[in-house]
Formats: sequence, structure tokens, C-alpha cells
Amino acid sequence: MRPFTVLFDSCVFYPARLRSLLMYLGGTDLFWGRWTDDIHEEWMQAVLEDFPDISRADMERTRDLMNESTLDCLVTGYQELAEHLSLPDLNDRHVLAAAIVGRADAIVTFNLDDFPSERLRHYDIEAIHPDDFLLCQFDLSPAQFLGAVNLHRGSLKNPPRSPSEYLDELEKNQLPRTVELLRRHFDEI
Repeated sequence: MRPFTVLFDSCVFYPARLRSLLMYLGGTDLFWGRWTDDIHEEWMQAVLEDFPDISRADMERTRDLMNESTLDCLVTGYQELAEHLSLPDLNDRHVLAAAIVGRADAIVTFNLDDFPSERLRHYDIEAIHPDDFLLCQFDLSPAQFLGAVNLHRGSLKNPPRSPSEYLDELEKNQLPRTVELLRRHFDEI
């Protein structure tokens, strides 16, 4: 059986904390995360614009590590399809095209209005907010979810984060319901 497949929009890869959490959760096999080189380019450009002290080489290293950590994550061959799709923001057509070609069940994005359900329904794809996506992953396997969160928090070394500091960072990443859930499991993270 094919795992639940999601295409991550660039907006969920920047902020960095959410991006790295998604990579740790991807290692649980609860879902199959996919993206494209165009999606990488979008989030990397946003980071470079906001943080001029970060080098392009650093961003490319992060991109390469993401690609290496997830089997068959890169979707290709979607560009021509994108030209024939209709969305409120024409710049998002490549995301939907990649989701179609990549056989995604959902697009994980903060920009739900850019992916109207009536347009996605035709392709059996839904747009889901990262907060809702994370809660679904917890519901599927609380132990795997909390284990990945614990590993993620433990990987943060410069500086290390207490559970409270970690949750504060996630809350700043527009994940209030996930943070509320994790506060109930404070001793496990």
C-alpha cells in the first residue's frame, strides 16, 4: 500500500524549525514527503533575502541533506502541466502540478486560500495547514510522533533548547494547536 503522500509547499520549509521538524517526522514513515527543486529555490531565496549573513552554499547544503534524507522526494516532469492549471495565484500552479505528478494526497501549506478545495478536489488532493497536518501525524502514532519531536529537540545544540523554549519556537511558527498538544506531553519531549 502506498503511504499517505504530501507535497510540501515552500512556505513550510521556511521557518527552519518547522522544516527540520518535518524532516524528523518524515523518518517515521507515517507519510511520504515530496517537493521539487522549484520549491527548494523559493524557500532558499526567501531565507537569503531575510538573512544576508547566510550563504547560498549553506542553503544548498541544507537542500542536499533534505533530499538525501527522504527517498524519492523530488518530483520532476511537472512543469508543462503547470501551464494548464488555474489557481488564484498563478505562481502556485507549479505546486499543484507537482502534487498531481507526484501523486500527492495533500499539499501542506500555510497558504490555504491559494489552493481552493473546489480546484483541488478534481485531482483528489487537499490543502492542509501544517498545524492540522502535525496533529494528524500524532493521531496516527502518538509514540512515533513524540519520539520524532524528542529527537528533533535533542538535535538542537547551538544552543540546546529546553522543552519550554522549543515549544515557544514552534508557537512562533504558527503551530498553536500542535504546541498545545505537546504541552500535554511535556515530559515526553
